[in-house]
Amino acid sequence: MQNITKIPVTIITGFLGSGKTTLISQLMKNPLGKRLAVIVNEFGDIGVDGEILRGCAIPNCPEENIMELANGCICCTVADDFIPTIEALMSVSPQPEHILIETSGLALPKPLLKAFDWPDIRSRITVDGVIALADAEAVASEQFAPDLLGLQAQREADESIEHETPLSEVFEDQIACADLILLTKVDLANSENKAKAKKIIANKTPRLLPIIEVAEGQVDPRLILGLEAAAENDTEQRPSHHDGEPEHDHEDFDSAIFDITEFETPEILVQKIKLLTQKHNILRVKGFASISGKPMRLLVQAVGSRVRSQYDKMWKSEDKRRGQLVVIAEHDHINVSAIKEILEG
Repeated sequence: MQNITKIPVTIITGFLGSGKTTLISQLMKNPLGKRLAVIVNEFGDIGVDGEILRGCAIPNCPEENIMELANGCICCTVADDFIPTIEALMSVSPQPEHILIETSGLALPKPLLKAFDWPDIRSRITVDGVIALADAEAVASEQFAPDLLGLQAQREADESIEHETPLSEVFEDQIACADLILLTKVDLANSENKAKAKKIIANKTPRLLPIIEVAEGQVDPRLILGLEAAAENDTEQRPSHHDGEPEHDHEDFDSAIFDITEFETPEILVQKIKLLTQKHNILRVKGFASISGKPMRLLVQAVGSRVRSQYDKMWKSEDKRRGQLVVIAEHDHINVSAIKEILEG
């Protein structure tokens, strides 16, 4: 009987703004000589992460090997979106030698992991490993996402509080499913907070896992690719808060897309985004903007009040210079008219 070599898949999961796209960008630049393919799942349909990664396309990971799933969270749309996308990648010639999957920040990795047990998939693909990214400062603060005011207020008011929020359950499920933890943005955290974050993560993992410090996605790809975990074979060792449930949804979160006008300077937009997080408990903002007199498009990403911006690519002559932002918040925290007033004021 012929021995069929399975294509390895690395699932990269992590909470909002933990640095998944930055990590994949670095892996694309140094894929250990392997021909890569990337599947990106985003919350909101602008396709910011897909755009970033297409800008990194190289011969070992050409643009046609970068596919987006924007019709819903990947763990909720396995049959409708994920399986057809995997099958499409398998038909690409030449076939990819390693597939990277970037889940949305809200995705639960275990339902996705279980999809690899489907007969049509299992015979051709194996899960090389599940990598969970965790923002050092956010974990150290025990909020898991910066500026999560409700959770912080509860913790300050009652030290004995034990019940978990939906956000922390997502975080714990991602950590529990992992083969390797990357503690990210360590350049923004002091030694005390890094140590605290590692202790919190270790206390939430069902088994001993390596925790590696990472800044700006810089990590030796040999630590990420080639784990050979065959994670689809031991899902029972990766507990989830949703075990035993027939399905789940993400009604605890809302997202909205806003068209934005051209700004005179990046600082004006950054200040508006910071104001949003202060007044409306926004978890995540990401998108593009046009800056007056600048030939390049401005990429903006924010986690809580931490906002980063950079020019990512030239505007083409046929492009309509416009901006769009995806805003993600807990359920019922998105006040569309109030957000528009801040962005347009």
